[in-house]
Amino acid sequence: MSFDARSLERLQELGRSLPKPLPKPETSVEPKRASAKRHRVETETDPQALFGELMKASQDGRVPPHLMDRLRQAEADQERKRQAAQREQLQSLQGQTNRSPGGLQAQGKPQELRPNQQRRRPANSEEQDLYVAFQQFLLEGDEES
Repeated sequence: MSFDARSLERLQELGRSLPKPLPKPETSVEPKRASAKRHRVETETDPQALFGELMKASQDGRVPPHLMDRLRQAEADQERKRQAAQREQLQSLQGQTNRSPGGLQAQGKPQELRPNQQRRRPANSEEQDLYVAFQQFLLEGDEES
């Protein structure tokens, strides 16, 4: 590509005057700090308390979608914690029954399903008492229905 003398001179002048730093914008508003006091709607993790705070903050009962998402997330987190606690409790109970010498021991294949007619007989009187109590419990439940 070729330039005439006048265009080349003009380009060189522009090239010398272009690289100027841009002026910095004036900041009159101070940035928010993370340590600033926050509203309970922003910090609450208990779903019931969060719902109460949302209702207090709303004049007409309407809640913005992002806060409803936060409430749903808090409910889901609480449910996951509850399920994890139940699993831990179940595992500790299973560990206790497996370690106890006089506890009930499963016979046969671990995940074997048997029809009622083929169910094994209780090994001792304690097991028999538990079966009878469970059957009575089921019958009482049927009467209430």
